[in-house]
Amino acid sequence: MKAVAEPTPSAESAIPAIPHLIGGERVSGTSGRSVAVFEPATGRHSGELPLASVKEVDVAVASAQAAFGQWRDVSIARRTKLMYAFRNLVADNAEEIARRLTAEHGKVLSDALGEVARGLENIEFACGLAEHLKGTYNEHASTGVDVYSVRRPLGVVAGITPFNFPAMVPLWMLPNAIACGNTFVLKPSERDPSAPTFIAELFHEAGFPPGVLNVVHGDKVAVDRLLEHPEVKAVSFVGSTPIARYVYETAASHGKRVQALAGAKNHLVVLPDADIDLAADSAVSAAYGSAGERCMAISVAVAVGDAADPLVDAIAARLEKLRIGPGTDPDSEMGPLITREHRDRVAEYVGIGDSEGATVVVDGRDAEFEGDGFFLGVTLLDHVTADMRVYQDEIFGPVLSVVRVESYHDAVDLMKNNQWGNGAAIFTRDGGAARQFQEDADAGMVGINVPIPVPVGYHSFGGWKDSAFGDTTMYGPEGIHFYTRPKVMTSRWPDPSRSAVDLGFPTNR
Repeated sequence: MKAVAEPTPSAESAIPAIPHLIGGERVSGTSGRSVAVFEPATGRHSGELPLASVKEVDVAVASAQAAFGQWRDVSIARRTKLMYAFRNLVADNAEEIARRLTAEHGKVLSDALGEVARGLENIEFACGLAEHLKGTYNEHASTGVDVYSVRRPLGVVAGITPFNFPAMVPLWMLPNAIACGNTFVLKPSERDPSAPTFIAELFHEAGFPPGVLNVVHGDKVAVDRLLEHPEVKAVSFVGSTPIARYVYETAASHGKRVQALAGAKNHLVVLPDADIDLAADSAVSAAYGSAGERCMAISVAVAVGDAADPLVDAIAARLEKLRIGPGTDPDSEMGPLITREHRDRVAEYVGIGDSEGATVVVDGRDAEFEGDGFFLGVTLLDHVTADMRVYQDEIFGPVLSVVRVESYHDAVDLMKNNQWGNGAAIFTRDGGAARQFQEDADAGMVGINVPIPVPVGYHSFGGWKDSAFGDTTMYGPEGIHFYTRPKVMTSRWPDPSRSAVDLGFPTNR
């Protein structure tokens, strides 16, 4: 394993404060509470983030509510033009967004640019609003009776987004929500807020009216107020399973629609007939990309029968060549973790796996790095079993566990007995096995020789079991349904062949 030395941090300058964006204006925090933002690659304190009070959240919601009164009546043609302008600004500023992602999250620039590209897919889907919002019409549903349906916006909706994809996940939510005629309050992660704040500034630059999109930074105080606020009609959330369950239960108890995507333990099944080199390459990129801080990261490789030894050997050989360093270094293939505390937590799991009887093939704790960045080497654990904590818990870091099973059916049973069902993948040359896996995999998203089966922007994203709570999955067609509600009209008009006198109307009317 090669560790790339970090650049020497520049001299400390004044720590910039990151503003809220309310009503189209930058707003300084007034709560008196704030939290530090760090550069994971250097450990440098790079920003100070205000934490919103209940009053500040209320101001943001009031701004969105005031804007909704007019925005919902803006024509679909106008909304579409504005969304295209926003899409072009995001595309033109992709490198700047990626730079901010790398600075505050730590992911390498190629991963950051990929995140922006996937976010753009969702804006582009929202640009097709005219097609997505077409209603239905039945003429003569009964004699002289017509029935038709339309979809109407909800009002003010909120998004609470995670640190691991601070640009992409907001773009899963706000383009569809706003294109449908809603207004939006975004509460991004307090760990890496600069990219989503910059995207919101581009949104206003595109020409959207003030108040259509508002950004408030905060912690549980802000989250709880959004979950309880009577004017917030729907909440979208992505994060850990315990918090997703809390968001779902709290918001639903206050009468809101909720989509809350949660944790995962994604399995990659490798059959004996698989292309081992392809499977190993895929496992490495899917397990260690973005330092494993992805809800669709592969964290369990299920080696079936004779696939086990060659798969483990092939993965281990690749890890020796993996370059870990600052995301700004073009030679880096993996960056640091998001915080020092999270890095230490992940390292503890390596020790837990060792103590529980797993074979530590590659130990990420052995890697050495210069400076104060939040780096950790990659770990490969073999002979992991389903009763071990490293299998049962969501580690959310660069740790890949290998579980050995005897048969395909054992692999399927292993996944069915796991609490999560976000994504699953199989590597095989057998078309029959692949087709059967599509049916058997107990997960919302399935890959066939594809390790991370994240749907494109015109499908929808979401898992099963404890990987998702709420009404719908996210973005794509499901997003349109989540951010609108149906209205059905039934009408009967008089027969024009009948006279006014026949209808009983006054003749002088």
